[in-house]
Amino acid sequence: MTSKPHPLSVRAGAIAARVMREIVQEIKPGVKLYRICNTAEKKIVEYGGLPAFPACVSLNEVVAHYTSPPRDRAVIPDWGLVKIDIGVHVDGYIADTARTVDIDGTISGFIDATDDALQEAIEMMTPGRDLGDIGSRIAKVIKAYGLRPVKNMSGHSIEQFKLYAGKIVPNEKKRGIGRIESGEYYAIEPYATTGRNIQDSKNIYMFSNTGLDRGLKGVAEKLRLHLLKKYGPLPFALRWIGVKEESIDLVATIRELLRYRVIKGHPVIYERSGRPVSQSEDTIFISETGPIVLTR
Repeated sequence: MTSKPHPLSVRAGAIAARVMREIVQEIKPGVKLYRICNTAEKKIVEYGGLPAFPACVSLNEVVAHYTSPPRDRAVIPDWGLVKIDIGVHVDGYIADTARTVDIDGTISGFIDATDDALQEAIEMMTPGRDLGDIGSRIAKVIKAYGLRPVKNMSGHSIEQFKLYAGKIVPNEKKRGIGRIESGEYYAIEPYATTGRNIQDSKNIYMFSNTGLDRGLKGVAEKLRLHLLKKYGPLPFALRWIGVKEESIDLVATIRELLRYRVIKGHPVIYERSGRPVSQSEDTIFISETGPIVLTR
């Protein structure tokens, strides 16, 4: 078993860290979310990678997975928490990272909670450790700040071209979910809030099964083949898809692919009572002697 991360994983992590450092400087009241998403994705390409998923900018009570749809008019507010979540891949080797910005500096305790939980979780990520123990530690740290972990969100193992490779890193104690092995990659992502969450609309999509053929015809089949060729097994956003013919209804065609279960949507997650949520995330490699952080 290799004790070092793949060079392309290291490169993806370095690109992700650089883009994150630069994009957090863009988080100012009045700036359009559409601009932030596009800027992050353009920087990823400029620095030698490709987006592993659409850049997400989730405001306050939006827990995760908000990426701007076409013609999005949403802007950064004057107050609250902004979560930036970006993914980079180089030939399918993926780095996933997220940070939270406190716009006016009044609720930084949320960020301290997830930052500390992330750091303590990383230090525990050694070969043979029970993944449930990691979740228990994350929950304990967040609760020590008087906050609640978002239990239905979790970190995940990563493989080449697989953003979600099967194992999870929970934000609460769970039993029987497996152990950490050397040579694995994980994205660890604690979330902290004072409330609970629900699911809502979808702006990010990915193939349910890249080899699936449901007998689609016409525009829907052409779009399926185009998306499969361009994005393969990785997530994509509606605003990424351009059509040359004005007569094509892109939204309706996407709905058809969803109806035939060719693709699936990632739900935008909202906190039920409108309370803010923070997120911190890094991607690590598990060496024989312990974790190596790739996204700092």
